[in-house]
Amino acid sequence: MVKAVNASGSPETAPAPTAPTAPPAPPRAWWARAARFLLRDRPELLLSPLALVLLVYLWYVVTSAGLVAPVLLPSPSAVGRALKVLLTAPWFPPNLWTTLLEAILGFLIAAVLAVAVAVLMDQIRLIRRVGYPYVVVLQVMPSVVLAPIFIVWFGFGISSKIVVSVSTAFFVILVNTLSGLASVPENSRLLMRSMCASRRQTFFKLTMPTALPYVFAAFKTAATLSLIGALVGEFITARSGLGRLLTQFSFALRQDMMFATVLVVGAVGIALYGLVAFLEKKVIWWR
Repeated sequence: MVKAVNASGSPETAPAPTAPTAPPAPPRAWWARAARFLLRDRPELLLSPLALVLLVYLWYVVTSAGLVAPVLLPSPSAVGRALKVLLTAPWFPPNLWTTLLEAILGFLIAAVLAVAVAVLMDQIRLIRRVGYPYVVVLQVMPSVVLAPIFIVWFGFGISSKIVVSVSTAFFVILVNTLSGLASVPENSRLLMRSMCASRRQTFFKLTMPTALPYVFAAFKTAATLSLIGALVGEFITARSGLGRLLTQFSFALRQDMMFATVLVVGAVGIALYGLVAFLEKKVIWWR
């Protein structure tokens, strides 16, 4: 090893040669990144559509082989043609709007009433001890049993269908909201008291934010239940609505139109659920 001498006369060691660095790896192609994302990070984005395609294919095989009569299970192509007829019919939008109005109004009324009653029962424990057994009794009673009573009380118009929708969604929101209000840790309550927080401040800054995930979980369930309640009321008696269309198609043995209407009902339910989930992300922004 050769040593150099600097200006002061002291020997100086020459730096050792460095190993050549490897060239940077070439960037992955977009399809490789997409495949990695689908297979490792979010496999449900690939498996869910595949499951639907497999289900429709099995449906096609069963109907094409004649294993099931068309009057019981129409083919996918027949349902597709019926769906096109349904969506382009001039009488379809009024029926869809009627069911949407009943479901949305029923959900909103149930949400306001249930949250208000839950807060009242949480703040005044005597009301909770007295009223909770009746809540349990009414919750286990299906809306199909109450629907004829509501129709007699509120008539054959849209009002009775909204009441049935409210009764279907009300108790789910009430029970889940009560659970959320009771889920506040006792240590957090003691901390708020030690900071001289008032009862109102404790409720709005601790109790309600803690209960919001429970409330929105109930809202997502109640959004679809309100649609079910509206359809149940329309099954019994109605002048318009998707439930009335289902009843008419059933009596006429139009299974293809029934399946098409069921697909529309499913799409409406998914849309209501997605809207509540979107609002949940906006309201509970800290999660």
